[in-house]
Amino acid sequence: MEPFDLLIQNGRVLTMDENMTRIEDGAVGVSAGRIAFVGKSTDLFNARADLVIDAGGGIVLPGLVNAHTHLPMSLFRGLADDLPLDTWLKEYIFPAEHTVLNPETVRIGTLLSCAEMLLSGTTTCCDGYFFEDTVAEALVETGMRGVLAQGVIDYPAPGVSDPKKNIAVADTFLEKWTHRHPAVSPSVFCHSLYTCSPETLKAAKATATRHGALFQIHVAETRSEVDFSRSTYQDTPVRVLNRLDLLDGRTLLVHAVWIDDEEIACIAQAEAPVAHTPESNMKLASGIAPAARLIGAGVPVGLGTDGCASNNDLDLFSEMDSAAKLQKVTALDPGLLDAATVLRMATREGAKAIGLGVFIGSLETGKAADIIVVDIRKPRLTPAYDPYSLLVYAACGADVRDVIVAGKVVVREGRLTTVDLFALLQEAERVCKTIEKSFPRPIPLRTR
Repeated sequence: MEPFDLLIQNGRVLTMDENMTRIEDGAVGVSAGRIAFVGKSTDLFNARADLVIDAGGGIVLPGLVNAHTHLPMSLFRGLADDLPLDTWLKEYIFPAEHTVLNPETVRIGTLLSCAEMLLSGTTTCCDGYFFEDTVAEALVETGMRGVLAQGVIDYPAPGVSDPKKNIAVADTFLEKWTHRHPAVSPSVFCHSLYTCSPETLKAAKATATRHGALFQIHVAETRSEVDFSRSTYQDTPVRVLNRLDLLDGRTLLVHAVWIDDEEIACIAQAEAPVAHTPESNMKLASGIAPAARLIGAGVPVGLGTDGCASNNDLDLFSEMDSAAKLQKVTALDPGLLDAATVLRMATREGAKAIGLGVFIGSLETGKAADIIVVDIRKPRLTPAYDPYSLLVYAACGADVRDVIVAGKVVVREGRLTTVDLFALLQEAERVCKTIEKSFPRPIPLRTR
């Protein structure tokens, strides 16, 4: 056997493949950035590797996939909490973005988000924001993987002062990053039906299709959005998108909270994926997406955190726990969204939803070596009867010990290897002090 570049052994391997194969005392071998072996440690007698990682009896699984983020918004964490979505967006977030965002602040916010995600086991994210060219460069710097989308709205936006150029800017971004770096898959993100005209939506989708890229859009996040859609277009957001011929397997619908059974069937028929963001939806009191019903209809549903301004963290372990429990209590059915299903949402289904299912999301030979090791030698993770239950209901991002992306170790023993975290936090603090002076925190709503 040829020597591996990297060998992880002595772990409980959750492959997250189609059969949900589990391997006790398992090992994963990596060569040239891809998985070359998955199996029992005893099958690797006398195997050699340039680097050997002893999992120490911990859980080895694919890197987590965050299906919806706004990376630079880590700079707005806690800036405006406990507010309705419309007030939050229009009175705080939109003004803050216009005042604060530039390539330098976007870079710092992106590095901060990527550092947080890598340290908590997320190896791939699906992002949409402004100055996305800078976002892509910063993400590559951290060693993370991402589907990164240039944001499109029909108003002056950071980096796009003339909204008539919004599609051209997105097209330039796609042209630059298609095949530029293996870690970056460029995309287009139209913010919503209430910020983009039908003409903009169709032009953005056509641009994405021409480049073979994913098209993303916030859909039916709030009741007020549905009311706007009905009054403006005489139909609901999903039906409007379907009428515009925008629903297909390369259109990622984000949130999909206020949808009915007929719309679920429409989404399933179009094979359009959905990004489910339960904690952001809860915090903004937007509602509860019918994630279990979407999955039951055959829709690929990934799990996302949303941006730090509305979550306020990027920990997918916390998101898994919330996703499972929220569906159970809503339907008064403890069997809904069992732990294994939720872990699939954060791995293989998330990868499928963002268009990378062929490359990542499971530990299978030939796939990219995006792997994490969770240390379970802790009181709250003992005993470990069921690894799926343990990860979804008991673990947190801080339990992640090692992180590998494309065969490269980016977190070792809980420490980032690609970013000077101390220097980054100093930079972030400097920027955030400026933000705080310009945008004092709002007085939260009080219960009457």
